[in-house]
Amino acid sequence: MDEETFERVRAVVASIPPGRVLSYGDVAELAGLRSARLVGRIMSEDTADLPWHRVLRSNGTVADHLRHRQLELLRAEGVLATDGRINMSQHRWKH
Repeated sequence: MDEETFERVRAVVASIPPGRVLSYGDVAELAGLRSARLVGRIMSEDTADLPWHRVLRSNGTVADHLRHRQLELLRAEGVLATDGRINMSQHRWKH
């Protein structure tokens, strides 16, 4: 994967405002990529300085291994989960 692709994904994730979320597929589309999985791969490598918690699965669920922390960060921004799921139609960023 080239550095330009990596930086496009980082730029999209960095632009998500507090209290809003995007799916991995949304990020892929905005970054000009075909694959939501590629976004996940990029984000697994380096997002410590990004609002990584604002990127969810398309069904509004969070990463299993980060569940507690991700929901905690979202809750602090006013994004509340119901049964572990974020209402994407309510909280999706309309870029």
